[in-house]
Amino acid sequence: TEDGFVKNKFPSDKLIEHENWALRWSTTYEKDRLGIYTMVEYEEREQSGSVYRAVTEGDVWETLEAALGPIDVRGSDEDVDVDRSGGDNDDSEILTLGVRIDYDMDFATLTSNTGYKDHDYYYNEDYDGTPLNLETYRQDQTGDYFQQELRLTSNADGAFSWYAGVSYYQENIEADYRFAGEEDLFCQYYGYYYNYGMTFSGCEDLYAYYGSEFTPAANGLLEENATIEGEYEGWGAYLNLAYFLTENLQIEGGIRYTDDEKKFTTMVPTPVSELGPYWAFGYSTAEPLSDTQSWDDVTPRFIVKWTPTDTAMVFASYTAGYKSGGYGTFSLADNAAGEIAVGKSELTRADGHLPDTVDPEEVDSFEVGYKDTLFGGAANFDLNAFYYDYTDFQVTVGTSSGATLIENAGEVEAWGVEGSITAGVGDYMTAYLTLGWLDTEANELQNVCGLEDALGCEGESLFWAPEFSGSFVLHGNYPVDGGAITGAFELFWEGERGGGWENLDETKIDSYEEMNLRVGYESDGNWYVEAYVENLTDEFTWDGMNNLGGKEPNIFFGPRRPRTFGVRTGLFWD
Repeated sequence: TEDGFVKNKFPSDKLIEHENWALRWSTTYEKDRLGIYTMVEYEEREQSGSVYRAVTEGDVWETLEAALGPIDVRGSDEDVDVDRSGGDNDDSEILTLGVRIDYDMDFATLTSNTGYKDHDYYYNEDYDGTPLNLETYRQDQTGDYFQQELRLTSNADGAFSWYAGVSYYQENIEADYRFAGEEDLFCQYYGYYYNYGMTFSGCEDLYAYYGSEFTPAANGLLEENATIEGEYEGWGAYLNLAYFLTENLQIEGGIRYTDDEKKFTTMVPTPVSELGPYWAFGYSTAEPLSDTQSWDDVTPRFIVKWTPTDTAMVFASYTAGYKSGGYGTFSLADNAAGEIAVGKSELTRADGHLPDTVDPEEVDSFEVGYKDTLFGGAANFDLNAFYYDYTDFQVTVGTSSGATLIENAGEVEAWGVEGSITAGVGDYMTAYLTLGWLDTEANELQNVCGLEDALGCEGESLFWAPEFSGSFVLHGNYPVDGGAITGAFELFWEGERGGGWENLDETKIDSYEEMNLRVGYESDGNWYVEAYVENLTDEFTWDGMNNLGGKEPNIFFGPRRPRTFGVRTGLFWD
């Protein structure tokens, strides 16, 4: 359990609190050729939803204030000022079951992996990051997932080895959505937008301008009881072969076939408000709209490993990856006549309206690496270089209507180098250092670029991934009578990121470093105690950002935990 650590100015309270508990039970049975391993886990959690702060500069914010008047988002850039009238929840009940069975058949080991997961999920958040009742979001979801895998792994000690298997999964999800906002705020914004900068005091003023009367809805503009159902299943088969050409040179090749089928159904009732479906979905349906699609792919992999010495290994690999297609939760595909559903009500399947599909994502991955020891075994290191080439990269995109879409971003290329070294420092300390460099470039971004000229986004990087990142950890273990004194210093850092596909300065997240310190005692009697300080220098950053637009301001989300003190203790036994 934990109290909140993020100060909210509206009302004055603290967010990001939680109360979680879980139970995990596992068993092992082994006899002769047979091994049976089971796991049961149950978790309940009650905690805050995501926390946002509106970005109060830039063209998007200036347009919003021009329509609504001055908006006072109180507190510093590290505080939040959000209206929680729609609730603040991230609550779940999760049951997980697993059974693995191994059977030694002499020539190979047969493994059966069976898993099942069931969840109930309830979520509320203030999505706009302001004290206005502009956009609140709710999701009430249930679902279950089953998977089964059978795998044969060779037991031979010779130059040739292999494994092969088949797998199957089935998933069912049902979710109810609710989007809420104040009607007058919508009228102010859209009145300004569609009337070339004219300002209105609210819906009555706007409707009077058009010669109509407006009757407010008791609960404002609600798009609620929208139901999404997903029925997904798929199977795959794979084979991997490995062979030592020489004592030091091994080649390995594999292939996998994957087949996925998904049925998706959406039902969006027409809002009671006279404003109609202009919040998130942007449409309503007269009946459930369903569609079923399937996707399949064959993905190979090849690896070459060379061990020139007893301590060194050089490898090179190629792997093809595939993520199945799917459906956008909040959007419909253009119908046969090419009409877009935005702003339309009571849509039917007979009109040609279906859920919006997303194409599969594919990637070609190339990697080379070197691993070895240094200083007579006192240190070891690895160095890897990689290149990824994505096609139809799947991303979520903020929209001016409020809800996010899932789109294919065309082509994405990524190059990078990663390395690490672990070394002993004296008799009682070990140091660990990692460094990473990543360069990315995305093109064919017309579906995801928020600029008026979509070509302005071409060539942008994956904005959520920093160019440089790394870590340094120093561990100590000093023996004393009855046990050992332990300690650790941890440093993590990453470069600038954010800005979105549009590369906006106002949504950039600065480079960030965090340090932790731990000191403890481990007893020979199988107990330990440790005191720690996390985020030692009380640094601040955000987990991420979204460029939205329209009536939705750009936002930062996920403020980092401040300096935190604590003590851990535990007991273990054989």
